[in-house]
Amino acid sequence: MLTTLRIKNLALVSDLTLELQAGCNVITGETGAGKSVILGALNLVLGERADRTLIRSGEESCSVEAVFDIKKLRAPIKDFLEENGLEPCEEHQLVLKRTFTNAGTNRQFINGSPTTLATLGGIGEWLVDMHGPHDHQSLLHPARQLLILDAFGGLEAEREAFGGLIRRRNALEGEKAALVVDEKTYAQQLDLLRFQVQEISAARLQPEEEQSVAEEFNRASNAARLLQLSQAALDGLAESENSLLTQSGVVGRLLSELSRVDAGAAELLEYHSQATETLRELQTALSRYADKVEVDPARLAELEERLDLIHSLKRKYGANIAETLAFGEESAEKLRLLESRDAELARLNAALEKLDAEIAAAGKKLSAARKKVVPQLARAAARQLEDLGFKQSKLDVAVNAAPAAQASGLDVVEFQFSPNPGEPARPLRAIASSGEMARVMLALKTVLAAQDEIPVLVFDEVDANVGGETANAVGEKMKQIAAKRQVLCITHLPQVAAPADAHYVVTKQVNGGRTISEIHLLDGKARVTELARMLGGQSDAARKHAEAMLKRIL
Repeated sequence: MLTTLRIKNLALVSDLTLELQAGCNVITGETGAGKSVILGALNLVLGERADRTLIRSGEESCSVEAVFDIKKLRAPIKDFLEENGLEPCEEHQLVLKRTFTNAGTNRQFINGSPTTLATLGGIGEWLVDMHGPHDHQSLLHPARQLLILDAFGGLEAEREAFGGLIRRRNALEGEKAALVVDEKTYAQQLDLLRFQVQEISAARLQPEEEQSVAEEFNRASNAARLLQLSQAALDGLAESENSLLTQSGVVGRLLSELSRVDAGAAELLEYHSQATETLRELQTALSRYADKVEVDPARLAELEERLDLIHSLKRKYGANIAETLAFGEESAEKLRLLESRDAELARLNAALEKLDAEIAAAGKKLSAARKKVVPQLARAAARQLEDLGFKQSKLDVAVNAAPAAQASGLDVVEFQFSPNPGEPARPLRAIASSGEMARVMLALKTVLAAQDEIPVLVFDEVDANVGGETANAVGEKMKQIAAKRQVLCITHLPQVAAPADAHYVVTKQVNGGRTISEIHLLDGKARVTELARMLGGQSDAARKHAEAMLKRIL
């Protein structure tokens, strides 16, 4: 649900924070007070194109921030954020922000991470569905309508199974495309793969050999210097007149004399013995090391050649030996498939033929199920539309064959509506009246409240050309939908406002010579006062009527 909407320097709004409630939220106010700014701000933070003329006069920039609680959201927001390199949500809070300036700078953020306008719009489609004189209306898109039809009929499993068949077919087609080439290209691919496989195979690479070869090469290339250093160390240790071991013997004799004079110095003689033993061990180890060092130009050349080969293969096939070996295995498999091309093509064609039969059968079954659901959806929508003032209207769903099989099936659908008897049904997107459009959407949302996964529904102008009992029905349906989804509604009708869980009023104030729009949550007498205004005034009769409306509903 949308928990917070913050607006700064947008149109008549200077600095406004709207804390929304669960259930049904209505916004009322005098014409021109700034109610549309609220929805305009929400559209902006959901990715709508920014209009710099909306920046409040005298200001350089404006910003809109929306905070959503996504604890119950089914959409894969976590994966979406990871795939787009965005910060994860903290405590189930998703934060969207949009800023733009007079200079044309346009920036958008998701959880504080900079992002593109397209990414912002993409995530917005999972969060908010707007109905009214705005473009953010998912129910107008045939792809969305097909999803709704399947959801109403409980056909999601069949649809997903069909999509799996299409994905399998696409994979097989990809394998086939790699084999179906002209003879010249085929020969070139064979030659290249054979060369690659032979070159990697002939090298007989070992996964960990690069480091050991490099270390041996380093020793071999520095053999003369290593011999020189080790011999000098041996001289200083034992082989010169002033070597450490010679000096150690002198020290030992002095310590022996010292211990004879003072028995308490015997510990010093033990330390000397240990040190001398360590020096002898070092002499032995150093001698063995020097014996292994060999100046061998032939071995050095061999190691250099091996290192050059390893580096050459890495430049061609991978960042390291493991990747190079993996490339060789993949190339060997490709070569095997190419060398047995005819047999492999026959296998793929047989698999595709079998899969096409499965797709045709599954698609036919899914299409039949959808056509069976259409009358049920139409009847359910008709009952809701009758309550909303369309006494003889008709909602239908045209199910037609798609140009080609796709993951959603073999069908394309179009929701069609005829508001009056004798008039032909037209696609929803062709309905001219925003009031009609909004009420049709309201009827569908009531029918589909349990299936629809978009958590926030926004209705604007649903009360256009509506009054009397129809207005009461609009309010009741808002309440029904709000039991499943959060609803935000701008209305001029008290019958729509009264059933709401939360009632906000937008007002205009003049402060310091500037006009600003403000919004307040109403409670108690303030709500009665606003409903009375909407009923026509602040007379005793209007206030009693408002109190009666609230008492009946609340």
